[in-house]
Amino acid sequence: MNNLRPDLLADINAVQNIPAIPNILEVICKSTGMGFAAVARVTSEQWIACSVNDKINFGLQPGGQLVLETTICNEIRQNDKAIIINHVSQDAEFCNHHTPKMYGFESYVSIPIYRKDGAFFGTLCAIDPKPAQLDKTQVFEMFSLYADLISFYLSAAQQVDTSQKELAEERKIAELRDQFIAILGHDLRNPLGAITSSAQLMLKMPLDDRLTKLARIVKNSSYRINGLIENVLDFARGRLGEGITLEMQMEYLEDPLNQVITELQTSWPECQINFEAHLKTPVNCDARRISQLFSNLLGNALTHGDKTAPIDVLADSREGSFMLSVTNRGSKIPDAALKQLFQPFSRGKVKKDQQGLGLGLYIASQIAIAHGGILSVDSTDEQTSFSFKLPA
Repeated sequence: MNNLRPDLLADINAVQNIPAIPNILEVICKSTGMGFAAVARVTSEQWIACSVNDKINFGLQPGGQLVLETTICNEIRQNDKAIIINHVSQDAEFCNHHTPKMYGFESYVSIPIYRKDGAFFGTLCAIDPKPAQLDKTQVFEMFSLYADLISFYLSAAQQVDTSQKELAEERKIAELRDQFIAILGHDLRNPLGAITSSAQLMLKMPLDDRLTKLARIVKNSSYRINGLIENVLDFARGRLGEGITLEMQMEYLEDPLNQVITELQTSWPECQINFEAHLKTPVNCDARRISQLFSNLLGNALTHGDKTAPIDVLADSREGSFMLSVTNRGSKIPDAALKQLFQPFSRGKVKKDQQGLGLGLYIASQIAIAHGGILSVDSTDEQTSFSFKLPA
């Protein structure tokens, strides 16, 4: 088989990988009384045995070849017509045919096999040196049924092979994309750090009101960019198998949450944020990650909510449990959007004119899951409320 083209080798392997083929050939031999049955791949140049049941020592093995012009299968390929012969010597059409004389058979059956797209694949055939008493109608129906079954298996195998190749390619592309995102996120941190440091240094200088305002804008924007980078890196870590990492310890959360509000309030000075806190007991959590979750939720409310109405933030800790809710006024989130709200890159699917990657809510949900908590959303015609609950 080493001299065969790769596509023909693939066809032979495809037939040999069909578990039903040996049983089909055995049933054919037993039901017809013929001693040799095979599935053959027939092209315009070659006749190749793909699978064989040989009880008469005909001598062919899978991958074995016959000269195409010496076979009746070549005529079947050209004419698309099944051939059934009970007794060659008494058959007016084939008694002087060169093929039976060359291979010494008296009974013969061969049915074409087609691919799903209608292309000719080969034949399902049987021969024997003795005549056979075959009911041509029944034999034709049986062979046709088996030929259709083989065609179905070949089509299914091809679809599985195509799907596996496409899946492998998609995985490769996804891995490269995630690695690129992770590398890009890391590389952005150095220039961003320089921008943030420069803005902080400028704010310590004696500047006029206009330059002070500009420096604050640069500083606040750099914090916002840093949050986006953190989201991107967390997403890449999750896709690369690392997941959201936590540093758990007992934490009082009022100061971290206030810090998030202060940072975001400077970027949205026109928005009112009402913060009601009942945080007298510590919570076993990663305070930095809880701040990141809160920042994503509050940033989402500031971006998508009604700018003329206040945003209500409620935080409560009791006996080790923790609850955080962020509620903004505005239009209801469509039901279709709610189903994919916590999926990555869903921003454009929710509202096409919104800026951003659509990772904030996804990262927030992953932080909640990593803590063993639940992040949920309730949206009505008047308001939308995100709630994070962490049990004790």
